[in-house]
Amino acid sequence: MSKITIKINLPGGIVSTGDLQSILRGAESAGTSSISFGNRQQLYFEIDEDQLEDLEHHFFVSDTVYEVNANNHPNMISSYVSEDIFDSTGWLREGVYKDILDSFSFTPTLKINLVDSSQTFIPFFTGNINFISSEVSNYWYMYVRFPKTNQIYCWSSLIYSEDISEMSKRIESAILESPALRHGVNAADDHFLEENVSPLSGSIRQLPSSALKLPSFQIPCYEGFNRYGDKYWLGIYRRNEHFSIGFLKDVCAMCVQTRIGQLYTTPWRSLLIKGITAADHEQWKFLILKHGIRTRHATSELNWQIEDLCEPGLHLKLALAKAFDEEDLSTGDLCFAIKMNPKAGLFGSVILKRTHVLDGTEERFDILHTADFNPNSKNTVCYRKDVTTAALAEVLAELCLYYQDQIVSAIHHNHIEPVSGADIDTLDTVFQCTFCLSVYDEKTGDEPGGVAPGTLFEALPETFRCPLCEAEKSAFTEMERHKMYT
Repeated sequence: MSKITIKINLPGGIVSTGDLQSILRGAESAGTSSISFGNRQQLYFEIDEDQLEDLEHHFFVSDTVYEVNANNHPNMISSYVSEDIFDSTGWLREGVYKDILDSFSFTPTLKINLVDSSQTFIPFFTGNINFISSEVSNYWYMYVRFPKTNQIYCWSSLIYSEDISEMSKRIESAILESPALRHGVNAADDHFLEENVSPLSGSIRQLPSSALKLPSFQIPCYEGFNRYGDKYWLGIYRRNEHFSIGFLKDVCAMCVQTRIGQLYTTPWRSLLIKGITAADHEQWKFLILKHGIRTRHATSELNWQIEDLCEPGLHLKLALAKAFDEEDLSTGDLCFAIKMNPKAGLFGSVILKRTHVLDGTEERFDILHTADFNPNSKNTVCYRKDVTTAALAEVLAELCLYYQDQIVSAIHHNHIEPVSGADIDTLDTVFQCTFCLSVYDEKTGDEPGGVAPGTLFEALPETFRCPLCEAEKSAFTEMERHKMYT
């Protein structure tokens, strides 16, 4: 009997306890014993083909939207899961996320990301339309990554929260109706898109006061019990990516008992439960113990991205993580992506891209890393080409040591003297990247990149790169401040 795959989107990575209970009942009645989560915070499970009719009836009654053996409508992802428990922008709270997600009156065909600029738990640029919070309350940077390319275009103005749904719809329509924008773009096409998406009626044009600054990357711990304020949150990761129906039904029952209304999925294929009170902590610990759930896997195993429902990628990940453990290797803040399909849109500071299979048996990989080892950067450097599967662990260990050397070197060599505080107010120009429109402002510098506020552009070393697109220093042009910010 052939198997079919059911996919259910959980917009923003949020699912109510009641909705998850209904999904679990449907999956169980169709004969499956487990579900898994994807790297866009969606939910998957497999059933026998002859069970589909019964499942369709169950989901019709419960009004559950699903896809069969398809991904025509990618899940909208958000950093709502990290709100309260990891770093977050001051104005971006639960109500803002929910209002935006609820405002979507259409089901997107392109990938949409809704991300807090201060966190690093949810990737910034893996969507086709990426909204990233700015310092201005309820305004967002918007970066368009054209389908089937790695080219990103930064919208010239910020987008208001209430306009996100309509702007997404207009941009999606423009891209899908233009074959040139779907299958490859050039610099002219970037501006063509913005010129042909009409501004929203009544919206106020808000220019960014500064370019987006990527935060220094760090993956927070997302396993086990962790305290925040006077409560706990619980993160659960499963090595084989399968969460048993029985365990999840007990989780939902406990949520109902302890008045927790929703659960959260993550791009790391894990499940988070927030709002556990100190009084209920022991009951949750007993539930974890009852099902034999391990909650403290090694960092070298947790910090990986692989394609959804990809058994070869999962097996390779586990083999490499085991090799790292045996060598007692520190991977620091690196995270790894395994692309069995070279065009897969995965998130990683180190990328293993399968290039071909030799003689039908032995796989070969190119190993790349982002230029600054921040996985939210988009420019990559090839570290080693045509590496056999057997040699991957050794080469990756060498790369980890190289990364550590780069960190130490940056600490020693990235000290640039700023101008005096009295002179900062006389800086009347800014410098804009001609490729992605990012701005270097001498008043604010580039603190994530180690450049202190007040550092003159001419004092930057020739090795300086655009914090967003890694363009060279020569790609920046000088502009008068009043022309840029008015």
